[in-house]
Amino acid sequence: MKSLAMTENWPVPTVAAAVVRADGTLAGSVGPTAHRFPLASVTKPLAAYAALVAYEEGAVELDEPAGPSGSTVRHLLAHTSGLAFDEPRVMAAPGERRIYSNAGFEALGDHIAKATEIPFPEYLRQAVLEPLGMASTTLDGSPAKDGVSTVADLARFAAEVQAPRLLDPRTVLAAQTVVHPGLKGVLPGYGQQNPNDWGLGLEIRDAKSPHWTGSSSSPATFGHFGQSGTFLWVDPVAGAACVVLTDRDFGPWAIEAWPPFTDAVLAELGSAR
Repeated sequence: MKSLAMTENWPVPTVAAAVVRADGTLAGSVGPTAHRFPLASVTKPLAAYAALVAYEEGAVELDEPAGPSGSTVRHLLAHTSGLAFDEPRVMAAPGERRIYSNAGFEALGDHIAKATEIPFPEYLRQAVLEPLGMASTTLDGSPAKDGVSTVADLARFAAEVQAPRLLDPRTVLAAQTVVHPGLKGVLPGYGQQNPNDWGLGLEIRDAKSPHWTGSSSSPATFGHFGQSGTFLWVDPVAGAACVVLTDRDFGPWAIEAWPPFTDAVLAELGSAR
């Protein structure tokens, strides 16, 4: 794909990217796709997928208590538990506000580890990474932000999310459906969004503006970006996903570069139909 060449002009030391069609085939890639990059918050979709495997295995229920009083597994996945961004401090009653929370995902990891009697990084490996052949991916700490992976591995994950084999497709559809609609909140890096829609561990684009995806991205687009200069989006309308990993922290350069890149990828995908 010619649009992937746009990454060559980005002000980053290293970048790799891939586009994966809905049928799991690779539409194109660029850069060192086997290079391991810190994922930052792109870790969260992987952790959420493991949580959903735990749900389907019967280890946890989405509406069982987890996290602060009144909160559930569902609240933790959807950033509505009321926990603060980076500390286990309660800032709101569960379900009242969309507070993006690393602490919530850490509470989620602890809950699943207790329920399964398996440390969460190992559970993630057994439940998601190993079955998908993601041998270069590890979780080296927090399920909110300490994943390390490659574009090649995340392309496998992007294929799985679009055509699930590890989970029932209905569970994956639920994950990309808004939980607690209408809640406003801050999208890190992009400010207050009203509403700030989120599914189960997946951010949903809807009509958010500004946003890290493109102006031509469908409202159904879902995924995540990370402060380490990484992102993964899936656009069901376009029938494709895109993974980009860099080694420069998110900042103004990404706000400027990512949306036109996504628009170019989507335009090329559309012209190829």
